[in-house]
Amino acid sequence: MNNSQPSERESVATTQLPNLLNEFDVARVTGLSVASVRRWRLFKQGPKYMKIGASVRYRADDVRVWLETRPTGGGC
Repeated sequence: MNNSQPSERESVATTQLPNLLNEFDVARVTGLSVASVRRWRLFKQGPKYMKIGASVRYRADDVRVWLETRPTGGGC
């Protein structure tokens, strides 16, 4: 195998799988606390998430879409 090219497994993982964020990543992106992210999940108010075993993960695109749908204020 040519070492200069990624293996098939590496190639699939980097091109076909979504970027997964944990609740700490989502808190950092939004500038809010991890407790807020957990509360959103509890009350089904936040971005879509998935469970992988006991872990919670968010697709970066789902977080982006959710943020874009948040109401904005100001302006006419």
